[in-house]
Amino acid sequence: MSNWLNLDNKVAIVTGGASGIGKACANALKDAGAKVVIVDVSVETGDVIDGMNCIKCDITSRENVYAMVDKVVENFDKVDILVNNAGVNFPRLLVDVKGEAPEFEVNEKDLDIMFNINVKGLFWCAQACAKDMLKRKEGVIINMSSESGKEGSQGASIYAATKGAVDSATRSWAKELGKHNIRVVAVAPGIIEATGLRNDAFKKAMAYTRGAKDYSEVGTDYSKVIPLGRDGKLTEIADLVAYLASDRASYVSGTTFNISGAKSRG
Repeated sequence: MSNWLNLDNKVAIVTGGASGIGKACANALKDAGAKVVIVDVSVETGDVIDGMNCIKCDITSRENVYAMVDKVVENFDKVDILVNNAGVNFPRLLVDVKGEAPEFEVNEKDLDIMFNINVKGLFWCAQACAKDMLKRKEGVIINMSSESGKEGSQGASIYAATKGAVDSATRSWAKELGKHNIRVVAVAPGIIEATGLRNDAFKKAMAYTRGAKDYSEVGTDYSKVIPLGRDGKLTEIADLVAYLASDRASYVSGTTFNISGAKSRG
């Protein structure tokens, strides 16, 4: 055993693994001994990032997802771990009460994009990987949720709704697959350190939907909103994911783990 988690020779797929939380999770699993495949729309199949193979995949397409999983099995013989991490968030108000930025009001295009990636993509990836896991009667599916799925979020009702769906799917799949020795869990991060995904468009939308003049005014004093007094680190999310993927968590299934510094409910 190379380390406490003992993920040696485990094969892991991490969706959205080229950046942010996904990249941190991919690296944590690799460091624990797993063979990690990064799945992302921003990579090209055959790319190698930090020693990990990459596959380009649009997870909203069932056909693309099944082809991706077939390729992983062809190269590594199996799938032991799925980190269902890929997701998007466009801050949107249900109603733009001020009437100054209708582009930041809920619309069909943005609703479809978020549900297609955050929910439909989650289902296709879990379904395709579970079918391979069932052949060996073992595996772990880890879904990336959010504290907003439990608490709601001003200006992010679509995103919060998709993450509520993630929590419900997690509980349901754990009941369906548990009898086949496949565990399903979810992780719900709270406020975490900034990543490159918070681009100018996101910051502008977030500021408007939170009633702020600019992004710098949006909840930056963590000592007032987070009992631990700081934002979370990507590595802290990744460490929890690596633990849940390991046999150290062999009796853990069907629940969503809050990791928010005590800001939100468990």
